[in-house]
Amino acid sequence: MPDGVPSPLTSQSRRIARVLLDSPLPQLDRLFDYAVPAELGDVPLGVRVRVPLRTAGRVIDGYVVELDTEHDGDRPLSEVDSVVSPVAVLPERLYRLARRAADRAAGSASDVLRLVIPKRQVRVEKAWSDDSPKLAPSDEALSAASELIASYDSLADVLDAGGRAAVEAIPVRHHDDPGWAALLASAAARTLAAGRSSVLVVPDHRDLDQLLAALGSYVPDQAVVRFDSRQTNPDRYRAFLRSLEDAPCIVVGNRSAVYAPVRAGVVAVWDDGDPLLGEPLAPYINARDAALLRQEQEGSALLFVGHTRTTDVERLVAHGWLQDVRAARRVLPRVILSTPQEMDAPTAHRMPSSAFLSARNAAAEGPVLVQVSRPGFAPSLVCAECRAPARCAHCGGPLGAKHRGAVPVCAWCGRGARAWACPTCSSTKLRLASSGSERTADELGKAFPGIRVIVADSAHPVERVADKPALVVATRGAEPLAEGGYRAVVLLDGPRMLQAPDLRIGESCLRWWSNAAALAAPGAPIHLVGVDGAIARALATWSQSAYARTELSERAPLHMPPAARVALVEGSTASVARALASLQELALPSDAVLGPVPIESDDYPPRVRALIRFDYSAGARVATTLRAAVVAEAVSNRRGKGKSTRSALTVRLDILDPEL
Repeated sequence: MPDGVPSPLTSQSRRIARVLLDSPLPQLDRLFDYAVPAELGDVPLGVRVRVPLRTAGRVIDGYVVELDTEHDGDRPLSEVDSVVSPVAVLPERLYRLARRAADRAAGSASDVLRLVIPKRQVRVEKAWSDDSPKLAPSDEALSAASELIASYDSLADVLDAGGRAAVEAIPVRHHDDPGWAALLASAAARTLAAGRSSVLVVPDHRDLDQLLAALGSYVPDQAVVRFDSRQTNPDRYRAFLRSLEDAPCIVVGNRSAVYAPVRAGVVAVWDDGDPLLGEPLAPYINARDAALLRQEQEGSALLFVGHTRTTDVERLVAHGWLQDVRAARRVLPRVILSTPQEMDAPTAHRMPSSAFLSARNAAAEGPVLVQVSRPGFAPSLVCAECRAPARCAHCGGPLGAKHRGAVPVCAWCGRGARAWACPTCSSTKLRLASSGSERTADELGKAFPGIRVIVADSAHPVERVADKPALVVATRGAEPLAEGGYRAVVLLDGPRMLQAPDLRIGESCLRWWSNAAALAAPGAPIHLVGVDGAIARALATWSQSAYARTELSERAPLHMPPAARVALVEGSTASVARALASLQELALPSDAVLGPVPIESDDYPPRVRALIRFDYSAGARVATTLRAAVVAEAVSNRRGKGKSTRSALTVRLDILDPEL
């Protein structure tokens, strides 16, 4: 327990502040009592303070979570050193959400709050005043929003009753805005008219820009608050302060926006299967899980909107936790699958004749989208003699080429391989094994003379294309919007995408293809090349939820996520053994623990990892037990002299599937 110079002993009552320390140390993830000196005056709840730690002369930032009066003044307590700012940046509802999210993930509440509360900007704070006017959409905009919401069965009832729903977005454009963006904007406008705030969460900046454009048609710009990583620190802090005000607003942002401290009437998450919604920092909480906790806490409406259905959301629908909401009049894209003859054709023909003719005819009228799996020219090379993959001699990474005749370059370390030789057959000749976006554009440019070719990938970002003849070669997720929609869509490299070693690769591919298909103009052909089976039928019939149900049923007997939760425990052999031993009291199934297995690294002492599979009903007990093991190891490691901090135990719940 922290201490410093104790307060004078007295029998009189004194004010006590319970403070959450802003520290990554797991043993400090609790509330500490501090005496509030009289010279500080009234200290409001939620303000930033500076408090002393055990180390002499050391102070640390924290947040006042509770205030109390202690009548027993004999207990020695350190005093609050200073109040950093009078602004209550941690309202009680935000602390409860952060605490619940951290407990579910066996993490620290301060790690969650660090993602939400920006660093203080003194100038912004001095210029800020809590007097923003209450804004509302115009009658015309509200009428348009209500009309769009009415096109979905029971969606209005969900919003009014604070219900939970999985919404299948109509894959059409609405006044040149994506249908999903118009739907989220309509729900937010309707909620704003009722005097409540909204939180709209999207995966990346492209989705954010599209949603902001759609909101401009429904609500005043002053009612929209951006939570965007592209913002400067003053802008981020200004947006955060606006979300603390009582005046309702619409918060739009990426994964951390789900914690925005507004009193939300609706929380909506777009495309929850996107991995960008998973937080890469401890405690690694997915925005979908945080949204579920938030809805349960404050009773707001909750919408998971997407063209596809993840197995996580489908599990909640199957349990009755989420309501399945679909359009009253479904509009299905025109998906064309490869014929058996085209499936048996040589793999060198990336685009079959039917897709080629369709693209050529459509390109004469407007833009045509060609989706490929990877950026660059030739992302991977093989030996020209034995076809063995070409790997870097230094790090073992794959070699690629930026253009024909270019020096091979490692995709991992960036080193050139001028004197490469095959370790299998000693050949020095290389062959292009795959086609990236640039090589595909080069090949299509020759096949479509006179047609403009546009490359859209991470190195060549394109937001929109005009309604003119063009071939747009884009990697998955980088497809630009086309005015009026694409006249045709060709989905290439499907078999290559499905080969990725990922438990959810089928879900991911279906999501990539569905989002690309939604960019097509009404009635435009969409060709899925080289893919058959259940996933192709799901796209052709637009029955993504049925595919998710099948996937979920197949994973249940194997206890694989999301049918079960999975925790990863990593550390030294002794620390992992102690953590696993602490789980024995929970009476988990005999096959719950997989491992431990050694981790290939140069660390000393050697590190191992283990996986624990458990039911959702045991989630709270498992998280609490593993968190206690982490704290115990941290305390033991701190007391031991000469021990490396690298040997500390780490725990991660609900890990990403590739790590399985």
